[in-house]
Amino acid sequence: MTRAGSVPELVTAARTGQVRAVARLISLVEDASPLLREAMAALAPYAGNAHVVGITGAPGVGKSTTTSALVRELRSRGQRVGVLAIDPSSPFSGGALLGDRVRMGDHATDAGVYIRSMASRGHLGGLSWATPQALRVLDAAGYDTVIVETVGVGQSEVEVAGLADSTIVLLAPGMGDGIQAAKAGILEIGDLYVVNKADRDGAAAVRRDLRSMLALADRAEGSWRPPVLTAVATKHEGLDEVVDKLEAHRAWLAESGAGTDRRRRRAREEVAAIAVTELRSRWDTLSGSVELDTLAEDVLAGRLDPYAAADALLAASD
Repeated sequence: MTRAGSVPELVTAARTGQVRAVARLISLVEDASPLLREAMAALAPYAGNAHVVGITGAPGVGKSTTTSALVRELRSRGQRVGVLAIDPSSPFSGGALLGDRVRMGDHATDAGVYIRSMASRGHLGGLSWATPQALRVLDAAGYDTVIVETVGVGQSEVEVAGLADSTIVLLAPGMGDGIQAAKAGILEIGDLYVVNKADRDGAAAVRRDLRSMLALADRAEGSWRPPVLTAVATKHEGLDEVVDKLEAHRAWLAESGAGTDRRRRRAREEVAAIAVTELRSRWDTLSGSVELDTLAEDVLAGRLDPYAAADALLAASD
């Protein structure tokens, strides 16, 4: 039993829009609860309907402000929206710093919006290790669009592209030239490019440079051509066009079959990540064992090579 009832009760409550149940299920994910397997099994039949949108970009481009404006636009179109804001971990508690929740406070009283800050806890790629399972909770709970806003950590932030159906890459004038953008790898991951803070000097040049570089990309016939849009998120300007293009990209994913391919790859990565986590938990047990110390002594004395010792250690874990 959980504090809020059994897992089936929580899933039923989440499916009927009860925010407390959604929050409790995501807490099971973050805490790696023993009930997590049961929860994921119960949620699985209901998942697979939400449009997962990743938002990425360097620190300072206005990711949280844009996310808030995007939520507002989606809500005006009648959509229920979930947001997973991946915050840098607190160096003291390991918890999220919650800056994104503060900036998205406009939606705090909206029953059609659920916002959750999740700590990255040092995970590379700008995402929390628990993000895929948290996405499943929001998906199964009936949210139409789930936005994942990542930590701004440069090149490793491309991980969001493997998690989202549609990836928005944010840029802003004064945040580095187009060559730096290309070096960061963002020209390979974006489905939409949005130059935020477009009321500032240099925005037109950033858009022009991006368009020029994207035009040089070698794309197959019939593939998606990422648009380069402009917005001023603080004034809610340009967000209607961003949502229009997101909907167009979702339609293209369905028509081309690319959406199924992306979700299949996402499922593969999730399964692999869970398996690796399990292996690492076994390793944590083995690493403190007497047998490992003995094998280390054998390697040091030349009685075993390290590969044979590793084979022996893995055999002991079976």
